[in-house]
Amino acid sequence: MTTKIRQQNGITILEPNGKIIGPSTSELWEEISGQIETSDTPRILINFEHVKRVDSTGLGVLMGTRAAVARKKGRVGVINISKQINNLIVMSRLVSLFERFDSETAAVSGLSA
Repeated sequence: MTTKIRQQNGITILEPNGKIIGPSTSELWEEISGQIETSDTPRILINFEHVKRVDSTGLGVLMGTRAAVARKKGRVGVINISKQINNLIVMSRLVSLFERFDSETAAVSGLSA
């Protein structure tokens, strides 16, 4: 799994590519935690467009992300969630932890406010 990171209007946009499962989740956490640590009030957008699968370890990374960002009074948004990943997030009752947006433009605008 690889993750592209870019900035737009003070928002850190993470674009993981592949499967967020098993050992690859530690790589994603390292990328995310680095971004959280360098910001006073992190605003993170995760684009799931190229994510094929998420397992329980991946959900743990997402929960850890949300908790770390919340401690710094930041915000986490998500876009392009597939039906399979959405079902997993809903079934695990994590759906209310993340701000959901229909597009990157809407997310950047919403998280910037």
